[in-house]
Amino acid sequence: MNRDTVLSTDISTVPAAAPSAGQHVEVFRIGCSGPGDLRGVQALVDAGTLDPRRIVAVMGKTEGNGCVNDYTREYAAAAWCHFLAPYLGCSAAEAEQRVALVMSGGTEGVLSPHFTVFTRQPAAAVPSHGEKRLVVGIAHTRDFVPEEIGRTAQIDATAGAVRAAMADAGIADAADVHFVQVKCPLLTSAKVQDALERGAVPVTRDTYESMGYSRGASALGVAAALGEVDRAALHYGVVLSDWSLHSARASVSAGIELEGNVVVVLGEAAGSSSALRIAHTVMRDAVDAASVRRLLRDAFGLDADTDAAAIDRRLVNLLAKAEASPDGRVRGARHTMLNDSDINATRHARAAVGGVLASVVGHTALYVSGGAEHQGPAGGGPVAAILRVQ
Repeated sequence: MNRDTVLSTDISTVPAAAPSAGQHVEVFRIGCSGPGDLRGVQALVDAGTLDPRRIVAVMGKTEGNGCVNDYTREYAAAAWCHFLAPYLGCSAAEAEQRVALVMSGGTEGVLSPHFTVFTRQPAAAVPSHGEKRLVVGIAHTRDFVPEEIGRTAQIDATAGAVRAAMADAGIADAADVHFVQVKCPLLTSAKVQDALERGAVPVTRDTYESMGYSRGASALGVAAALGEVDRAALHYGVVLSDWSLHSARASVSAGIELEGNVVVVLGEAAGSSSALRIAHTVMRDAVDAASVRRLLRDAFGLDADTDAAAIDRRLVNLLAKAEASPDGRVRGARHTMLNDSDINATRHARAAVGGVLASVVGHTALYVSGGAEHQGPAGGGPVAAILRVQ
């Protein structure tokens, strides 16, 4: 079996449903040979291991450049929509609204392209394990007009979607949220021109820079929803300016393939019958492997040096953000990521953090997303680990 594929063992005909009675969540990490390659997914479906009608979210890492012109994200999302439509009994366009599709471009360095697939069904019975387990909730914002991207409208819409996704997951306490994945839009030259022709002023005319503004505003929306930042402190001027304002649990990826935000909330709840748990930490900088080692030890009782086999067996995935520190330094030493005119800084950061995390857990199919504006402290970023219970 491909080590990048994590198998489920509980299959029935019950489709994904409302989580009010408790959830049973499974997560599959499935390798791919390209952004449209769903053969691994189809094999699990054909084997009766994965019921596609229960899929509620897909987080993909594709081998594009992760920049404005990365169409591997749109290609992957389209492939998933066409794959899911017949199983869900709807059109491909409707499938995109029923399942949260988050495609993050860029697998630089040792990172391996893959999909992380979340399924959900009602818990069959009251859990007897006596502890909180993994739950998942999703939501979508409305579409944004170009001049709203990177501004308070995006902050507030994202905050509302996070609260809706928490309710969908059955999470009442924000402390039980461990990771919020957001996919957000960016500005293209056509969108910029549209705003200008209407007399509106976009947050920037630089399409690459717009990705940072969109990620930053969305992350601050997460922070507001989770009570990490007072909403009264948030306004247009703090986005990409006041780095003290951030979320320790937000992960935001910008893309050309959508017009509004897609939100996936991952956390824990007592009513879950899942065999999975999730916990999070924050890397203080791009080389902070120690925080990930502490996370594995404190949350799951695993030592990265002595329990490598157990980590290999139990780890479903690490979800992480990566960023080139905006002050141009890592632990006092100068880095050149922000000055490289050939390779964007987000690509450097993904490769660096991907290598650090892979060295800790011995896996390369890790979800590492670049651009961590207001996602963790400046130069660092949130990390969440999903593991099977012993």
